[in-house]
Amino acid sequence: MMNGGRDAPKAPGTPGSGPILRVGAPLADLPDTVRQLVGQDHPPFIGLVVEHTSEPPRHHLHYVWMRPAARWLVVDVSVDGAAVPSITPIVFAADWAEREAEDLFGVTFAGHPQLGDFVLHDEDWAESVAPMRRRPERPTHGGGRDPYEPPRIVKAPGQFVMPVGPVFAGAQESVRFLLETVGEEIMHAHVRLFYKYRGLEKLMEGQLATRALLVAERVSGTQALAHGLAFAQAVEALASVVAPTRARAIRTVLAEWERLRSHVGTLAGIVESTGLSVPANLLAAVEERLLQLSGRYLGHRYLFGLVALGGLTRDPGDDALHALARAGAQAVASVQDICRRLALDNSFLDRLEAVGILAPERAATLGVVGPVGRASQIRADVRLWHPYAAYREHPAAPVLESEGDGYARFRVFLREAAAAMDLIQRLVGTLPPGPIHAFVPVVPGVGLSAVEAPSGALAYWVRVGSRGVIDRCHIMTPAFLNWHGLPDTVRDFAFQDFPIIASTFGLSVADADR
Repeated sequence: MMNGGRDAPKAPGTPGSGPILRVGAPLADLPDTVRQLVGQDHPPFIGLVVEHTSEPPRHHLHYVWMRPAARWLVVDVSVDGAAVPSITPIVFAADWAEREAEDLFGVTFAGHPQLGDFVLHDEDWAESVAPMRRRPERPTHGGGRDPYEPPRIVKAPGQFVMPVGPVFAGAQESVRFLLETVGEEIMHAHVRLFYKYRGLEKLMEGQLATRALLVAERVSGTQALAHGLAFAQAVEALASVVAPTRARAIRTVLAEWERLRSHVGTLAGIVESTGLSVPANLLAAVEERLLQLSGRYLGHRYLFGLVALGGLTRDPGDDALHALARAGAQAVASVQDICRRLALDNSFLDRLEAVGILAPERAATLGVVGPVGRASQIRADVRLWHPYAAYREHPAAPVLESEGDGYARFRVFLREAAAAMDLIQRLVGTLPPGPIHAFVPVVPGVGLSAVEAPSGALAYWVRVGSRGVIDRCHIMTPAFLNWHGLPDTVRDFAFQDFPIIASTFGLSVADADR
């Protein structure tokens, strides 16, 4: 068992190692170790970090859980060629993480129900290629595999598969759904992502942290601030540096502004999926107004380039932030008025109530995070469990619903948008003076940080090598977790319910594809 040390990840937003519990497990004892540490509590599984050393060839695996009271759990195991016992039968949320590790690093997981053809589509990549290794084999494209065919779950006369995607009209990103049925109800759903896998984690290797920050901001353009902040905090924690008080306060304003804008966009998407174009367009107009305000007062519509290692690149100024808060409050009032009217529309309610139900117990098993989890009574919120920036002095208001259906998720997005605006006004009214940047020295080791992105817990594991450049950066995104949970909610619902249920998850393809 380890806690602290130069190679131990640091707590997000705090100097020193912080209350992080690291447990080293022998390979054969991994399932029992996880079972004892995790038990039946289902703490949110955030991700699996794989690090590969070429001399000698060896994989180091770090399983990461988020726990309340600012306490992280990291289980470490090393393997040299042998198969790793899968923990998916114990922690189902680790299913996709293990599949990703097998595809990108060539790690084999004994007992996993389905490996292969996941991130790297076999039509384009040879199965033996492990591109994230230190010295990967040369990629072989056009492998000549048969067209993708997932394992069929439904075995009954008249069974067929309805394909949806991967090409859609408009600006929707590439994702493919295969819906199994014997009639009009979906009995099983497969989600196929990674049509545009970008290898951003590989791109960061060998880069200075300042340059890698630019890559982090581009993982998901609509959550650029969250990604940049999570990466910066990981490097700051490694160096035992805390950003100045004013910088932390403004960072929090920016994070809540991004949450507000993102949630309004999600609300517009939900309403559009129900066929109510007029209120959907009104909400989309509010989101556009928020984007224009971002450009006017903060310098960029999607908040690119504002976060720096050690603080911020620029200070918007008190006057601009006060004007932003006033205009934002008017926008939120418009959103609330539109949604109050929708709550009286039976056709709208019929499409969301008791549709796409995710019971609390199942939500915990699937490991969904963010507003999707909080609509099913999952209390996990990085801002409350692991306060960063100014959230310790200005805690976020918890928002929970219990029904776990589409309308519960709609209400969580709406209430969190209003709560974000309230927090922005509170912060802007008490902005401290002072600098907005602190020097961050280059320190070798590992930093771990997380933020509550608009869609949920977003964590970065950053290893800086002895040469002062990034040796390994692993991005654990909320979309990766929530996409994994989506198929469970569409089961036993009709085809026409599918796009509505998917819209209530507020999912991002880019955030998962990386």
